[in-house]
Formats: sequence, structure tokens, C-alpha cells
Amino acid sequence: MSTKLTTILVSIIILISVIAGVVVYDLLPDPMASHWGVNDVVDGYMSRFWGVFMMPIVSLGMFLLFLAIPHLDPLKENVAKFREAFNLFILVIMLFLGYIWKLTIFWNLGWTFFKMSTAILPAMGLLFFFIGYMLRKAKRNWFIGIRTPWTLSSDTVWDEIHRLGATLFMVSGVIAILGIFFGSNAIWFILVPVLGTTLFLYIYSYILYQRELNTL
Repeated sequence: MSTKLTTILVSIIILISVIAGVVVYDLLPDPMASHWGVNDVVDGYMSRFWGVFMMPIVSLGMFLLFLAIPHLDPLKENVAKFREAFNLFILVIMLFLGYIWKLTIFWNLGWTFFKMSTAILPAMGLLFFFIGYMLRKAKRNWFIGIRTPWTLSSDTVWDEIHRLGATLFMVSGVIAILGIFFGSNAIWFILVPVLGTTLFLYIYSYILYQRELNTL
């Protein structure tokens, strides 16, 4: 996906959120529910203004940062090699944030027939899957990917960790979606795979780097 097309699509997503927020603004409570705890019980609130517009503002800030990263990275030539995959990842992140924003707005409009934790799971699963897709394409750089001291020090370690990490994150995405069928325990279908994958890849990158040093 080209950077120009990504910019157009993301701009549309953010603009739709702002316009929709303005349209429904007076229909929303003040303060608004903004966080759901155990058993999907609301345990956090924020003012109506920030409840409506914080996510579009955060999305815009993240998008501008994502656009800057390829120019700031000392290894920008490597980023260019997987820029299309990175652009797709940016779009998926923006869609994910827009989806979370939409769920929050619907809930505060009185559409409380769904469980927030369950509704988030499919989006989380797809996000993990696309993270895996991007990791498979990623080349060594300082901002994007699985950045440990050892992946950043070796192209060989970087490539192996990202090949394995891509598969593990895709599997984590599938597991997260399966959590839909496990009610209040669904959160564990997100936390356990992702935290386990992250810890494993961190340790394994060190092991691979030590093996590489021993072969020199």
C-alpha cells in the first residue's frame, strides 16, 4: 500500500470520527464511561469532550509519528524495503482505534447490549495477525519490529526472530479471537499468548546472538 493512499484513507477515518462525534455530542452523557473492568463493569469515566475527541486526537498524533519514523530512522533504507507492509499496518492500527472509539460511543449512547471485552476480541485478534504479517516483512531498524539489543546488533538474529515472531503473533491473533467463546476468561486469551510470545522472543534473541558470537 502506498504512503499516499494510506494518508488518504487514514485522513478519512479520522475525519469521519470527528464529524460523527460532533453529530452525537449532545446525545452523550457527561461524564462518559471510558473504562470497563472485571465482568465488563464500568470503572472509569472522563469528560464528554475528551470521551468524544481524545481518540481522534490520539489517532492523528500516532499517524503523524508513523509518517515521521521512516525519515528519522538511521536505517531508513531498510524501512523502505518493507514500507508497503508498514503502511498497511498503519491503516490497521487506525481502523482498530476507530473501532474502539465506536464501541465507546455506542455504549454511551445507551447501546449496552454487548460486552465490551468480547466485542474487542475480534479486533485484537486481527491486529495481532497484521502485526505478524508486518514482522515477516520487517528489516532491521530502530523503531519498528522486535527491537532487542541482540536483534539490533545482527541481521541474522533479526531475520530469525522476526520470522518466528510473525508466526507466533499470527497464532496469538487466532487464540485471541477464540476467547470470544470463554466469557469472563477471554482476557487471558489476549494476555497469555502476547506476553508469552514477547518474553520468549526476547530470551531467544539473546540465545541466537550468543550462538552467532560463538561461531565467529
